[in-house]
Amino acid sequence: MKLPQRKAKSCICHMCGAHLNRLHSCLYCVFFGCFTKKHIHEHAKTKRHNLAIDLLYGGIYCFMCQDYIYDKDMEQIAKEEQRKAWKLQAFTPTVVSHYQCTMTGIGEKYSTWEPTKRELELLRHNPKRRKITTNCTIGLRGLINLGNTCFMNCIVQALTHTPLLRDFFLSDRHKCEMQSPSSCLVCEMSTLFQEFYSGHRSPHIPYRLLHLVWTHARHLAGYEQQDAHEFLIAALDVLHRHCKGDDNGKKANNPNHCNCIIDQIFTGGLQSDVTCQVCHGVSTTIDPFWDISLDLPGSSTPFWPLSPGSDGSVVNGESHVSGTTTLTDCLRRFTRPEHLGSSAKIKCSGCHSYQESTKQLTMKKLPIVACFHLKRFEHSAKLRRKITTYVSFPLELDMTPFMASSKESRMNGQYQQPTDSLNNDNKYSLFAVVNHQGTLESGHYTSFIRQHKDQWFKCDDAIITKASIKDVLDSEGYLLFYHKQFLEYE
Repeated sequence: MKLPQRKAKSCICHMCGAHLNRLHSCLYCVFFGCFTKKHIHEHAKTKRHNLAIDLLYGGIYCFMCQDYIYDKDMEQIAKEEQRKAWKLQAFTPTVVSHYQCTMTGIGEKYSTWEPTKRELELLRHNPKRRKITTNCTIGLRGLINLGNTCFMNCIVQALTHTPLLRDFFLSDRHKCEMQSPSSCLVCEMSTLFQEFYSGHRSPHIPYRLLHLVWTHARHLAGYEQQDAHEFLIAALDVLHRHCKGDDNGKKANNPNHCNCIIDQIFTGGLQSDVTCQVCHGVSTTIDPFWDISLDLPGSSTPFWPLSPGSDGSVVNGESHVSGTTTLTDCLRRFTRPEHLGSSAKIKCSGCHSYQESTKQLTMKKLPIVACFHLKRFEHSAKLRRKITTYVSFPLELDMTPFMASSKESRMNGQYQQPTDSLNNDNKYSLFAVVNHQGTLESGHYTSFIRQHKDQWFKCDDAIITKASIKDVLDSEGYLLFYHKQFLEYE
């Protein structure tokens, strides 16, 4: 086989060998390069080959214009070639299955937008286009407190600034199959995204969203202060149930066996290994999760000693101050082996009798958005209180040490620096933080959200103010939202 043909067969970046990172193909020669890592940019600059095609969506990028361009003939050719490829592969990817689309090299299957006569008329009468700049505030909008609804407002802010969820709703992908769309929470979320990104600056009044939450999650109805974490899980559950019509029967690639946008983004797989202390046989189960709840020092649950980083070293991007608990500490405690004791014996399938055992949790499959719930509210028969322990959390988080595949590299839960530091699939960026101020009986929720990768804003119901990274990292932290780095297109 000739060299150009062999190159064309290997659909990987010719500089770093990656399949991901928005692969583009040069239209002048046989060269594939990462757009995210700018390898295709380097090729264009060196060779003066100024046109490349996005292998995921088929768009043509001009390096002189520094933008995607439209050509009617090229668009038609791309459509025909893509149809041939889909017919040949008989394959339908998920909405965000970046792996599958890139590996097959046949692009995302989607229907292009064709403007109606009315839309063409509106475009002619409104020639100015809205351009997103680094100082643009589109997407930032306050929410009116409707009576102790700060718990809802802060979660709405986090969801509307989730990159892939935003892309889903703003591209109008939801197909409602409910008899009454007015009772569909997903339709209301779609409207909410349009409101947030409309450019309007006046605070939005989310009365319809509140009504639908009360309708579909009865335990949250009423004007009492509710728990933001409880609202998040209830909202994801209702959205998941109302999204059923969007999966089109596609095969799910997550532990919840559902292909709706909620499960594609938020669902991960938690592996539980129970090991018999006599025969050392292991029983493994994998359960879906939308969030990870982490115990804190100061609770009635004994907390594991701090990590070796307490001498001032940096672990997972977190600089330890003596006595400071970090998010990594909490994750290490969550994934350590736990001896179940004589009072919790299990029936071993190998011994055929009840034996003592150890249990260890690890991450089998990571979600696109990882939500960590710091368990600050303690409820028991004798005690009801808020735990105010400060937990240091990083802007960037590598989850590799807590994967099931990394289990062998940890002995008895002791942290070891991962040898595979190039595993970008497990790296996350912080994009939202929900905080609670006050006591268990009387408190208030606010949130920090990230805009344009490096700008942070504090959302306090109707009031939006600029925040520094220090403000974010110094906050107490109740819910922490992290997004997979390689799937962020902001």
